[in-house]
Amino acid sequence: MSDTFNVSIGILIPFVGTTLGAAMVFLMKKEMKSSLQKALLGFASGVMIAASVWSLLIPAIDMAKESGTIAWLPAVIGFLSGMGFLLLLDTIIPHLHANSDAPEGRATSKLKRSSMLVFAVTLHNIPEGMAVGVVFAGVLNGNAAISLAGAFALAIGIAIQNFPEGAIISMPLVGTGITKRRAFTYGFLSGVVEPVGAVLTILLTSLITPILPYILAFAAGAMIYVVVEELIPQSQSGEHSNIGTIGAGFGFAVMMLLDVALG
Repeated sequence: MSDTFNVSIGILIPFVGTTLGAAMVFLMKKEMKSSLQKALLGFASGVMIAASVWSLLIPAIDMAKESGTIAWLPAVIGFLSGMGFLLLLDTIIPHLHANSDAPEGRATSKLKRSSMLVFAVTLHNIPEGMAVGVVFAGVLNGNAAISLAGAFALAIGIAIQNFPEGAIISMPLVGTGITKRRAFTYGFLSGVVEPVGAVLTILLTSLITPILPYILAFAAGAMIYVVVEELIPQSQSGEHSNIGTIGAGFGFAVMMLLDVALG
């Protein structure tokens, strides 16, 4: 199969994970238990942390070494830029985190609760789409630091953690009074940003090849921002916070296994 076909399949895998998760709204009669939600949020945290290190930062450092650039420079600049970018979006875009009654961002009073919940998920799907896009851009460019198997490992890992996220966003939407079909549609649409972000990242990187290490680190910084700002606090809130911690450990181990075994 051609690289173009492989890339097309690869960037859709995380989106499929979100869609399948959102479809759980038709199967689950009650809202997800708090303990299960914490475990899944912790799992997603672990996956994203491991993906940021093995699939993004380490390849960025290796690429910098190969090009004769100071090894840590693209990683540090890209990582901090990615965190800054998500901080900016987090400040501007009106959104509402799950299990919270305090909206964030600007002009929050003009939007419905359901809309702000969707914006919250869409916001942290952006770096996931970028992460998948940039590793497949490396594959298309023939970069030795990124293998096709490694790129698929990242896409599969993100899809695995997107599945519970799709369910976590759709179930609370039903609680706001909207139908299950509309809740699924919102969950589905929140995942569209991932393949779109992936394609845009691939196009950008193909135009300016030397910035690939910076974009890899940028995606890592954006993902870590989401983990620290949203996923970990939610998984640690209330009682039995150790459930979220255990979930994070399993998520980290699964993503590490995928990346090392397939990469």
